[in-house]
Amino acid sequence: MLPVRIILHPTDFSDNARQAFALACGLARDYKAELIVLHVLPPPVVVYSDGIVPVDTEGEEVWARDSLDAIAPPAPEMNLRRRLIEGEPAAEIMRVAKEAGCDLIVMGTHGRSGLERFFMGSVAEEVMRNAPCPVVTVRVPMPHAEASFAEPSLAGAAPHG
Repeated sequence: MLPVRIILHPTDFSDNARQAFALACGLARDYKAELIVLHVLPPPVVVYSDGIVPVDTEGEEVWARDSLDAIAPPAPEMNLRRRLIEGEPAAEIMRVAKEAGCDLIVMGTHGRSGLERFFMGSVAEEVMRNAPCPVVTVRVPMPHAEASFAEPSLAGAAPHG
C-alpha cells in the first residue's frame, strides 16, 4: 500500500475544487495524513499605456486569504495547513509538492477540451504530467461527498477570476 503522510490540495475555490477537497479530507482522515490546502495567486498583470502601471492586487490577495481561511475540515482534529503563494499555478503546485514531500496531490479539474483547453491551458494536465508524486483529479461532483467547505465572504473583496 502507498504510504500517504502528506496530501496537497491545490484550490481555485471552484465547485470542482470543493469536491476534490472533500476527497482529500476523506483520504487525509483514512491515512491520518497532513492536508495542505494551497492557493496560487497568478503573478500581477502590468498594464502598459503611457508608461508602466502596476495593477493593485491587494484586494485579490485579501479575498484569497479570506477564502482559504473559510475552508474548514469536517473534523477539527484533522491536521490542515493553509498556504497562499504567488506565481504560475502549475509550477508552484509542483514546487510545493516537492518541497513539502507530498505523497499525493488531490485537485479539481475544469474538464476543458478542444480549443478552450488549447487557449486556456490546463493546470491539472501539466501537474499530472510533471508532479513528483501521484495526482488524483476530480472533475464531476461526487454525490456522497461530505465536507464542510464554507463559502467565503466576498464583502469588500475584489472579484476573483
